[in-house]
Parts: sequence; C-alpha cells; structure tokens
Amino acid sequence: MPRRTMEKQTAGDQDRCIWMQAGVVRKKYCHRDYQCRDCVFDQALRSAARAKRSGIVSWQDRLRERPQWQRPCIHHMKGAIEYRSCTNDYHCGHCDFDQYFQDQYTVHAVVSPVDSFEVGGFKIPQGYYFYEGHTWAKLEEGPSVRIGIDDFALKVLGPFDRIESPLMGKEVEQGRGAISIIRGDKEAQMLSPVTGVVTSLNTGVREQGWLANKDPYAGGWIMTVHSPHLRKDLKNLTINQESRDFMREEVKRLFEIIEEVEGPLGTDGGTLGSDLLGMMPKLGWERLARLFLRTEPAPFSPQG
Repeated sequence: MPRRTMEKQTAGDQDRCIWMQAGVVRKKYCHRDYQCRDCVFDQALRSAARAKRSGIVSWQDRLRERPQWQRPCIHHMKGAIEYRSCTNDYHCGHCDFDQYFQDQYTVHAVVSPVDSFEVGGFKIPQGYYFYEGHTWAKLEEGPSVRIGIDDFALKVLGPFDRIESPLMGKEVEQGRGAISIIRGDKEAQMLSPVTGVVTSLNTGVREQGWLANKDPYAGGWIMTVHSPHLRKDLKNLTINQESRDFMREEVKRLFEIIEEVEGPLGTDGGTLGSDLLGMMPKLGWERLARLFLRTEPAPFSPQG
C-alpha cells in the first residue's frame, strides 16, 4: 500500500495539509508526515474553530458541506489509501473501516518498536510509556493511545488463555483495573495506564491470550483509547531510561521472591525465561499479581 497517493500527485512534491485539502485555508503544506497531534498549526486552528473566531470552522465541518461522495476518508487525505469516501460523518472512533485500517495496516508500521533494551531478559522498547502495573502506552495520532501488557507480566504470569478489556465506547481510568488476564481458573486485573474511552479492541488476544507473548509490543496490543487528558496522564508514566530503572527494581524484587520461595539462585548472571509461574508454581499467582500488577486478583482465584 503506498504511503502517498493521489493527494501528493495533485500537490507536486509536497503533502497538502488536511486543512488545505478541506478548503479551510488556501495554502498550507504538511512537513510532519501528517502527525497532527504534534502540529502547532493544527492545534491553533482547532482552538479557533472551537471559539468560532474569524469564521474558522473545523476541517470536518467544511467537508460535511460537500455531497457525501465528495467527502474523502481521512486515510486518503493522508495519502495512505486510494480514494475512499467517508461514510461515518468523520466520526473515526466509531468507524468500522478505521478500526480495520488501524488493525491491518498501521499496527506494525506505527507500533513496532525500532530499538529496544533488555533488563533481566525483559524487553523495554524505546518510545513506549510504561505504567507501574506493567501495562504500556504508545502514543498515536491525536489523543489516541494504544495499550498493551509488557514483556515482564507476560513472562512472569503468562501465557494467558484469555485477555479481556472493556468494550468499545466504555470508559477506562488511569490506575483502575481495565484488563482482565485469565489463566486456567486464575484471574487478575491490570491497571489502565491512561484515562479515556475505548475506541478499538484486539479481538485476537481475547480468545487466544497467548498471542500477546509472541509480540507484546506490536501484534499483542490490547486496545486503543481516546485520551483527552493525555498530558496529565503521561506525568504518571515512565519512558526510556526511567522505564529501564523501574524494570531493574522489579527484576530485583522478583529475584528476591524467587530466592525466598525456591532458595538461593546461582550467580552466573543468567536471565529468566518465559512462563515463570509455570516453572515455579510455588511463587503463587495471587502473590505475583498483588506485588507486580498492583491490583488484587479476582475473588474466586484459588491460592497459589
């Protein structure tokens, strides 16, 4: 699928800004690869449109003035697909095609980490935010955030039989249980790293939770959330070096628990593998969930 198609052809070698394509402004070109959330110009026009200053309207409202067949899909305007008209009045969060597009075409291109580090055998990708309960958040376009479970939780408590999350349109809150992990007759909640409304789900991991272990930071994502107060939420997350420091403390804590239960470990500097709970069941599901997920397991979960 070409990254730039028809819009680029009509604008020479430059990418026309969404606001220019909609006809709100006469001339403006994009130099940010359509990453609008980082664009000061986009933020200024959105603010002006909300305040109805100088007759400025949103690019969506301007396009709504056209017949439906002349309203281009946002993915076409960004040059990612051939022409397709918008059939959902530019409410992308509730659009089946938008979810299909995100799932099929952008997850690995946008989400897959370029570089990653290992701490005690657990991967920490650059550019990802981490929350204390071992969930991660990857910023996407606008206030959209893709959420998943980190490599640590997947290897220590997983693989899981099922991974469940709230349905589309439901609200999640930072620091509150939002993801249910299920392994056999054991279940626990994991905390949401941000506050917002669920906009899409990875249905693949719902029935086959073990798929998250294969690719935790790309194909194993859990859900995307529209997070309007993202700047506030990010203050409670870690990134890059902060995340590696946090993981070192978690690995140290894990080794202390292992030595307490299993006895002294060797000093060969080795790392822990996958399915730690399966190899060391005496560590106990409830103990690990309480200490590392920062939530209480479900009431029906049996001890250990």
